[in-house]
Amino acid sequence: MIGPNAAIARTLGGGSATVFPSYVSSPLEGLRAALGDGVEIVHATGVRSTERTEDAPKELLQLPDGTGPGVEVIFFDANREVGRQQRQAAGLMWWGPIQDGLTANDVDHVQLATRLRVPESGRYSVGTSGTGDFRLVVDGDVVFDETVDLPPGADVVEALSKPPQRLAVVELEAGRDVPVELIYRPTGGSELGGAEVTMLIIRLNVAPVFDEQAEFDRAVAVATDSEVAVVVVGTNEEVESEGFDRTSLALPGRQDELVRAVAAANPRTLVVVNSGAPVLLPWADEVSAVLVSWFPGQEFGNALGDVLTGTVEPGGRLPVSWPASEEGLPSVQPVNGELPYDEGLLIGYRWYLATDRAPLFPFGHGLGYTTWSYEGMVIDGDTVTVSARNAGDRPGREVVQLYASRPDSAVERAPRWLVGSAIVEAAAGERADAAITLADHNFRHWDSSAHAWTIEPGMYQLQAGRSVVDLPLSSEISRG
Repeated sequence: MIGPNAAIARTLGGGSATVFPSYVSSPLEGLRAALGDGVEIVHATGVRSTERTEDAPKELLQLPDGTGPGVEVIFFDANREVGRQQRQAAGLMWWGPIQDGLTANDVDHVQLATRLRVPESGRYSVGTSGTGDFRLVVDGDVVFDETVDLPPGADVVEALSKPPQRLAVVELEAGRDVPVELIYRPTGGSELGGAEVTMLIIRLNVAPVFDEQAEFDRAVAVATDSEVAVVVVGTNEEVESEGFDRTSLALPGRQDELVRAVAAANPRTLVVVNSGAPVLLPWADEVSAVLVSWFPGQEFGNALGDVLTGTVEPGGRLPVSWPASEEGLPSVQPVNGELPYDEGLLIGYRWYLATDRAPLFPFGHGLGYTTWSYEGMVIDGDTVTVSARNAGDRPGREVVQLYASRPDSAVERAPRWLVGSAIVEAAAGERADAAITLADHNFRHWDSSAHAWTIEPGMYQLQAGRSVVDLPLSSEISRG
């Protein structure tokens, strides 16, 4: 397993989407559990997807008294201790209530104490993320004691999505418990939505100092010596989050270069794309398979293990068109605070159909572990029944999609639009029928002069298939 998101993946979005789960199954952990002890899995990070240093993994943290894993958090008012908790994570946030009788407004400063135990000796980046006054003590030595602020002009949401970091490089010895103390004093509330709110956010960041070229070369060597290479790539909170716009669809860092190098070294390379929105995949034709995981939550690794081993079929279909390049796409950058939708009604997949541009992967696209043949479509009143046969050699699941069009319409329309879908399952060789019920709203348009929804009377074409561009069946229905 290779890639920056293999061992530490993105399970959810930044900003308001951020929560702190009790555990996270990484792709590396999930595949190891799925394959068992009989398969050796070697991991190489390869490259970094971010310049930021991540929160200390919980496996490195021991309580100060040595009684078990975790960190101890102590809350103080201006004069004394007012609360204490033991937690199992290095990134913690309180907004309002902390515990019975204590809220964030009552706290002057917070102390996070732990013992850091690393598996390999070497140089590590140790520090914190956030805004406020921070004091870091490692093994009895004060590493830094200073105020950290957002850069000038930054959106206040960046304090959550990509807070500034203060880091230092320290030498750590494998297996030795090193006492670490991080003291955080907020410098005031944050203005969010016009209301003054008090948050307490404390994060202890720890990661080995990264020699990217050496790790890149190691990843290619690992791929060369392996039967299969699974590369997990993705975005980070610096480029994809709440509070700011994306400036590029490209994967950050050298991830594209890594995928190409691994694919050249091992023809059995599959890539897992761990992002919340489309990214460019210039190497898609050079790898054996591409699996889009989106932000899959804390069970990421376990779910991925089930899919890659065939225990579960990948059943998702793209809810967006996946672009081949950024060239010519509708603008996503606001102008003077406004984002014009110059494409009008032709938003999303409709724009591709109207401009005869080919996306890399079309709306509705998705493959499984079997194949399907579409055999017939019957219309009975408002119900459309589509028959599809599992033409493969194992059970499967298919998402039958139904689209409508009116080529000679007197009103402005998209060339084709989705009117319904249904999921069918069938054993190898068996046929399944998908029943999709239509309604008037599937055919209405807005009449600006009448200020009402209306239906243009006449015949509408219906097409059924596997995506917006793979529609082998067609028929007609009358409306109005």
